[in-house]
Amino acid sequence: MNDDLDSPFDFGLAELAPADDASEEARERFWWTGDLTVLSQHHTTPNGSHSFVLAHDQSATWGIPGAPQLVAIAVARDLSRSTFTFETSRHATASFAENWLIERGCPPEHITLAAAGRLKPNDDLTVQVEQQIRESGTRYEVLDTHAWDSDPCETWTVTRDARAAEAPVRVFHEEWSDETGTYTMREGAFTDVDAAHSWLDDRGGPLPEPPEYSDHNGAVVRARMARISLARSAEAAATLKAARDAPRTPPAAQLQRPVQGRLL
Repeated sequence: MNDDLDSPFDFGLAELAPADDASEEARERFWWTGDLTVLSQHHTTPNGSHSFVLAHDQSATWGIPGAPQLVAIAVARDLSRSTFTFETSRHATASFAENWLIERGCPPEHITLAAAGRLKPNDDLTVQVEQQIRESGTRYEVLDTHAWDSDPCETWTVTRDARAAEAPVRVFHEEWSDETGTYTMREGAFTDVDAAHSWLDDRGGPLPEPPEYSDHNGAVVRARMARISLARSAEAAATLKAARDAPRTPPAAQLQRPVQGRLL
């Protein structure tokens, strides 16, 4: 399998046969992987029986405007029978794609865009909202999505929240900037789908916050954000300490020497 994130992806199925018709049809849709830019991936070890891939599908930009451009792919190989199963799911927002992969057995820490060194969250609330989606299981029923990579660069996902006692229709709105390399994610709450679409069409005011942000559960939200902020601060401090403690001059045995104008 190819681990280069910017190269056509090889699913490693050359010696295997599809276990069912659905797997065969799903694999055929991606017979040409040159349209896929792998954003994050994880493969089980030591035998590579499972692969989890989050990719951008360039071909989606040639179709219906606003169509989801991210595809999540889960491959399971039965090496004893020389067969494979192949599942795919399309998403507008990375955190929903990650949730889908996690539900199929991918370790959460191995499939984040942050781990892949791509765009970075702009603030702690963005981290909180994304973590909520990734850990939600089947909590959110996706009703509608939209992705747009021109000005403004944004995606949104309209969902129904199975746990919400009030305003059960939730909009997850994401904006990003290629210039800064950061993105912002926010959650909005609406009484019904029509109200959600009205806001998305008009943008007449700020995205209405979920009721739990302001009631007694808001303390839980703030506590989780505080933990995220503390963890990020600790990580930054550890990185700074490592940089300070690193030797400034490499050992003589590791010094590079020029040979015919090149460095070995």
